[in-house]
Amino acid sequence: MKVDLLLGLQWGDEGKGKIVDVLTKNYSTVARFQGGPNAGHTLIFENQKHVLHTIPSGIFHKGSKNIVGNGVVIDPVILKKELENLDQHHINYKESLFISRKAHLILPTHRLLDAASEATKGKLKIGSTLKGIGPTYMDKTGRNGMRVGDLELDNWKELFDNLTQKHLSMLAYFNVDLAYNLDELVAEYFDALAVLRGLKFIDSEDYLFKALKNNQTILAEGAQGSMLDIDFGTYPYVTSSNTTAAGACTGLGISPHDIGEVFGIIKAYTTRVGSGPFPTELFDDDGKTMGRVGCEFGATTGRPRRCGWLDLVALKYAVQINGATQLMMMKADVLSGFKTIKACTSYIYKGKMVDHLPYSINNEDVSPVYTEFKGWEADLTSMTSAAQLPENLLNYIKFIENFVGVKITIVSVGPDRLQTIMR
Repeated sequence: MKVDLLLGLQWGDEGKGKIVDVLTKNYSTVARFQGGPNAGHTLIFENQKHVLHTIPSGIFHKGSKNIVGNGVVIDPVILKKELENLDQHHINYKESLFISRKAHLILPTHRLLDAASEATKGKLKIGSTLKGIGPTYMDKTGRNGMRVGDLELDNWKELFDNLTQKHLSMLAYFNVDLAYNLDELVAEYFDALAVLRGLKFIDSEDYLFKALKNNQTILAEGAQGSMLDIDFGTYPYVTSSNTTAAGACTGLGISPHDIGEVFGIIKAYTTRVGSGPFPTELFDDDGKTMGRVGCEFGATTGRPRRCGWLDLVALKYAVQINGATQLMMMKADVLSGFKTIKACTSYIYKGKMVDHLPYSINNEDVSPVYTEFKGWEADLTSMTSAAQLPENLLNYIKFIENFVGVKITIVSVGPDRLQTIMR
């Protein structure tokens, strides 16, 4: 048995949560492998909207086991709020949710460091969600971090106090006026730790090894998107973890030969939240229409997403570094009504045409070269089979498949789990 892997191939917000929810019925276990509460996975079913930040998107399926892997960073305060939402829907997460002991904890002072660091950058801000993700991963690689398993130690409070004091001394070096009440933050945090302790802590790599040995089906769920990968994304405007397929191995403790299918999630167009290069970004009425029709607002931050045409150069790059075996196209319905649809098929990079992703795709270095397609007028949202899809959409899909060399096996025509067409 192999671990199938699902991840985003753009700058995040591709719709991974919906597809995990759709696919979970085929898997006994769903495991998050990186990121933290900067993720926002939105699921819509039975006329209700659910947003998950830390918890795997299979949590709403009875019988599914859900693992927060060692590569994830956890804010107990945000996790507590997520669990309270699950309580309203009578989800028995105490039996179905498992937390890796090796997952790192986000402390209140991590969030303060994040805010202070971002405030000092001025125009060079990376667009951080200010959730403390970066500082937590810095402590992890600096071998100073606090992990979930530490909460089972007698001296956990000493570890917490020592790390907090270290952070406070670091804050003193930032010339930023941050208003906060540490006592209140710590009190809220300790209340959340009490809830976290009520969950099942596991040695997740051993759990997954035994699950594979017993032929259980496992889906690894990624957060953010490949173009935000700390190594292969548009650095420095990236997240702090490995969002590509390689991150599933380090974030769950599974070996490369245990990876099976690699599901790459894409939008029919491109969006980005926060700062950073975006060659196909639109500033005209087409971009505004995409944002309005697609409800393009960050699930975590609420910030409006930048919108643009599909960037096939970046997509092919993401397909290659992830070894994607299937693509799943989201929000095809948003493009209904556009008379002309464009896709970037090459760049003019420093005066020369290139068909690969160069070192820099900053606006001053790169301009997109587009291929145009005829649009479609049909409302896709009530369609239930591939045979109903308009010819111009099928032509667009076929071009994408030929360009990147991977088939599109799912087309999403609306936000609900039922608005999903299998090809």
